[in-house]
Amino acid sequence: MNDQLAFFTVGIPLFGAIFASLAGLWRAHWCQRIAQTAIVGTAIVTVGLFLQVNEVGAVHYQLGGWPAPIGIQFHVDPLNALVLIVITVFAGLALWAAPTALQDELPGQERFVYPLMLLLVTGLLGMTVTGDAFNLYVMLEITSLSSYALVAIGKGRAAVSCFTYIVMGTIGASFYLLGVGYLYLKTGSLNMLDIKRVMLEGHLIQSQTSITGFILITVGLWIKMGLFPLHGWLPNAYAFAPHAVTNLIAPLMTKVSVYVAVRYMLMVFTPDFMLAHENWSDIGQIIACVAIGAGSLIAYSQTDLKKLLCYLLVAEVGYMVGGMWLVNPVAFKGVIYHIVSDAAMTSCLFLGAASVIQATGHRHVHALRHAAKTMPWTFAAFVLGFLSMIGVPPTCGFFSKWFLISGAVAEGAWWYVAALLFSSLMNALIFFRLVEMALFSDVAHPADEVMDMGKNGEAAIGLRLPLWVSSLFVLGIGLAAQPFGGWIERIVRQVGGWP
Repeated sequence: MNDQLAFFTVGIPLFGAIFASLAGLWRAHWCQRIAQTAIVGTAIVTVGLFLQVNEVGAVHYQLGGWPAPIGIQFHVDPLNALVLIVITVFAGLALWAAPTALQDELPGQERFVYPLMLLLVTGLLGMTVTGDAFNLYVMLEITSLSSYALVAIGKGRAAVSCFTYIVMGTIGASFYLLGVGYLYLKTGSLNMLDIKRVMLEGHLIQSQTSITGFILITVGLWIKMGLFPLHGWLPNAYAFAPHAVTNLIAPLMTKVSVYVAVRYMLMVFTPDFMLAHENWSDIGQIIACVAIGAGSLIAYSQTDLKKLLCYLLVAEVGYMVGGMWLVNPVAFKGVIYHIVSDAAMTSCLFLGAASVIQATGHRHVHALRHAAKTMPWTFAAFVLGFLSMIGVPPTCGFFSKWFLISGAVAEGAWWYVAALLFSSLMNALIFFRLVEMALFSDVAHPADEVMDMGKNGEAAIGLRLPLWVSSLFVLGIGLAAQPFGGWIERIVRQVGGWP
């Protein structure tokens, strides 16, 4: 068994970022080649690691040869191996589209953008693979600092949006670190599996210190994933970041934070810990329902295309948080499946928005007027992503909602079911408004006075190709829902200790 692969998942993009930064001093175009080569190499490694852990079981790699729990350990099981593939695949699509997007928005900035993108991917992969609670904080900060710089490098309101992002991100990281400190105070360990062992053997899991640590970690992760009402940083940061940046961070940042929360709930504190506090599940579901409803309603009121998608993303975070707090294997299956599905949907929609904005020169939703005629291929892929957001079969969005609703019905969580159905209805209303605009709108609109509606045609092929590939993922993940969902449920039951 080659446990070195666990290191290479983080090592390849890390050293790629260093080499890209150095190469940019001589030839800016080398940065692009190094970044794309690094992400392809990382994707190959993650696929190999996924196949390995499914065949022989979890892989543990001791950094520096120091054994756990003293040293830092990389832990890879089938669940986070899946998340590693999601990160590398959709980061690869973002890097594929980046040259075209950067050429329009940030010409001459490649030597800064590509190393930062690779550092961000390094942090996301590290958050997923590490088995050390403090090392996860380090990886979280690498991810955050890289994303701050990438957002700030944009134009217009990007700098102000980045400031809010920095403030909220720092608060979230501080909550997480304080929570880890409480767990270390009680257990004397930073290794996640060892923390679980010490708490169970010493009957410490229900102590006030452990509960406080859990609450602090949870709130910190809620801020990082942009859960309403802690989402204030997300819409502007994502909407005003350069397209190349949004195409990377929107599909991945929130999903990795959700996975970390799932990992703590299943692998550190265990489902029994959640079920021992009856009110917690109700509180978590109420917050999730409010997030789902608020995100969908605010999205409906938006006229900026990217900001509309950002608020849909806020609602999607509510889906996953609500599923976690149902605390049953079917709901957790829905959460994991939705992490994969939402990465595909979000990638498709933001690549579609970038394509529309690049083709028309404007970001108002009225840039979609006549899009079905002027950019049919771009619009078709965008429609497929939106149909998945609504939950239309056979797209992946339908099956993720089906799994989540199934888990909610099993627990009698009817408010959560109602919130999911309400969100689907609001998404459908938004979709029909956009489709009407793209197909039938001949009526002049005040926004047309500041928009060159004569500019039309498909976006550049460098944006369209990744968009089409992401739309195929939306469809393919849905078509594979039965075997894929069954595999996820089997792994979730193993990790969570369910029969």
